Amino acid sequence: MRAAPGGLLRRQRRAKRDPATRDTRGVVTAETALALPVLVGLAVGLVWLLALGLQQVLLIDAARETARAVARGESTEAALALGERVAPRGSRLAISTSGDRVTVVAQVQPGAAEGWWAALPTPTLRAESVALREEGAAP
Repeated sequence: MRAAPGGLLRRQRRAKRDPATRDTRGVVTAETALALPVLVGLAVGLVWLLALGLQQVLLIDAARETARAVARGESTEAALALGERVAPRGSRLAISTSGDRVTVVAQVQPGAAEGWWAALPTPTLRAESVALREEGAAP
C-alpha cells in the first residue's frame, strides 16, 4: 500500500485551512498578558485587607487595655497612655463610665497612602471594649 505522491502535501494544506488544527504559538503569552494585571490587582487587594485587619486587631487590643486599666482603678491619663502605646498611629480613644461599667471606644482613619495606593478606600476602623470596675477600685 503506497500513498499517493501528493497525499502528504494535500493533508498539510488542509491542516493550515482547518481552524481546529491551526498553529497556537503565542496564545499562552497573550493569555498571560491578560491575566497578569488581574493577579497583581488581587495581590494588592489582599495586602490591603491584611493591613486593615492588623490595624483592627491593634485597635481592639488598645480599647481592651484602656478599659481594663480604668476598671483596675488607674487614672484616666495612665489608662490612655497604656492604650496609646498599643494603638495604631493616629488613633483616638474615648473613655466613658456608667456606674460600674467602663466603656472605651477606639477609632482610627488609616493614614493617607501615596502614589497609586491612594486609590484604595480607607474606611474608619472602630473598636469598643467594656469592663466592670473591680471591687475597691476608685471611680
